[in-house]
Amino acid sequence: MSISRQQTIIRIFRKYSHSLGPDELDFLESILDQHDIPDDDVELSIELIAKEYNKQDDAVMKVSLDILKRVYETLQNSGETRTAKEDIFVDPDNHIHFIDAFEMPLWHWSPEKEAFERDSHALATLGSADSRVFAMRDRVNIIKQCIMRNEHFTPSTIPGRDREHLLTLKSTKHLLGRADARFLLFGMLAHSKEGKLCLEDQDGIVELDVTELDTPSEGLFTEGAFVLAEGDYTENSTFRVYAIGHPPCESRETARSIFGHIDFLGKGATTPLEDSQYTQRIQEDFADMSFFFFSDVWLDHPETLRGLRKILETAIETTYIPKVITFCGNFTSRGIAQGNSRDIQKYQEGFDALADLIASYPLITQQTHFLLVPGPLDLAANALLPRRPLLSSFTARLRAKVPKLHLGSNPCRIKFFGQEIVVFREDMMARMLRNLVGVKPNVRTEDLKRYLVQSILDQSHLAPLTNHIQPVLSEYDHTLRLYPLPTVVVLADKYESYRLTYEGCHVLNPGSFIGHSFNFSTYSPANRESQEGVVSMDADD
Repeated sequence: MSISRQQTIIRIFRKYSHSLGPDELDFLESILDQHDIPDDDVELSIELIAKEYNKQDDAVMKVSLDILKRVYETLQNSGETRTAKEDIFVDPDNHIHFIDAFEMPLWHWSPEKEAFERDSHALATLGSADSRVFAMRDRVNIIKQCIMRNEHFTPSTIPGRDREHLLTLKSTKHLLGRADARFLLFGMLAHSKEGKLCLEDQDGIVELDVTELDTPSEGLFTEGAFVLAEGDYTENSTFRVYAIGHPPCESRETARSIFGHIDFLGKGATTPLEDSQYTQRIQEDFADMSFFFFSDVWLDHPETLRGLRKILETAIETTYIPKVITFCGNFTSRGIAQGNSRDIQKYQEGFDALADLIASYPLITQQTHFLLVPGPLDLAANALLPRRPLLSSFTARLRAKVPKLHLGSNPCRIKFFGQEIVVFREDMMARMLRNLVGVKPNVRTEDLKRYLVQSILDQSHLAPLTNHIQPVLSEYDHTLRLYPLPTVVVLADKYESYRLTYEGCHVLNPGSFIGHSFNFSTYSPANRESQEGVVSMDADD
């Protein structure tokens, strides 16, 4: 048995907080040898055993050989009937979950243990001073642990590898007394009280001199973004920046291989092995399944219901019934927070008309899940992110006529088998551009879309801005995290429609439904890609 195999076995069991003795390790090695498991499949095989061991009621931290043998025998017996069970129909409704942001568990990152720890206290909407500190600390630590795992920052264990290009992070505390020395810093972009651009980390703050910075790397650099900056510390206590960029993004597969046992969504964790099995099942059994996403569904606009009716009629005619239809706000063309009673009544009438429209198509009503996500101008219980769902008083008829209605928070998530879809309705393009502190000159529209997607995913956060620019409920800041990377992120924005894939994460913006045409997006879970849907209206419609 090679040392690498032993290290893999130990690492996987340690991931589940279990330690192996020599007898247990020998037993697992004998299983791999007995079944001629190739090196590429060792991790998946041991992952299966470790997860089953972790489910045992009498499982202890120090792995018991007797329990381990029992787990192995159980898996052997279940394997004999697994082939026969593969043909059993799987109801997709049993594997689809709509997760409200206010129901997601809070996991803190522990730098001491280098692991996530679940917070057991009841979360408060208003939060506290401590919760604001913990929220920012978690953002820093989660990004930093990804950086330190990146190949450019991790020394190789292979003897003789050239380490000259290995990058070493330093803190602002290392700058003191070391003028004219070159450093690589990691911290948050901020402005001092004097309005000067600074970089702040957990040890201090230093003023940035960007006069010799030709162009930053790709992405949007805003106040509140965490960046890597390379430069020299000067005698006048400033940091002369020569290069600046966003932290490297870690793929979903890499993060899941390490933290796949953690239930970030509160709906049950799945292993990477189960995810791969789910992926195959979706491709084989649900190849034609689709999700529809709409944004800016102005129910007070006379053309909106006509456009939706045309889409639903087309779905019936072509027997292309979507599994999920997501309507993102704004559900009104203008804000009504300060409106009069007539505005409130029209707002109510819009949802009632939508309920009647959906109910007029019984086949869709019975088979399709409908998710409603509030926008910035909609009436909800709070205005800060994450925003609570639409007020129930406006959706009474919808709840009565649409059995599979889900009132989602903003943001909210959809878990479908092993896939995670994040739905977020905010005009992030405009907000990010208003708060830029540096961007490449002569940026084209297509570059802006790519830069926005890259910046948000690199920052592992839906709103990588300071709290005074984008207020966030501190005890629910984790609901805006994008770590591990989701399968899909829906950045519903009034900006023009786009769809991009970055580090394996598919990002789409359906665009405003009402415009030059009726725009929406269709997503296929089988191939994890989306397409633009445009409805052309005839005069008869």
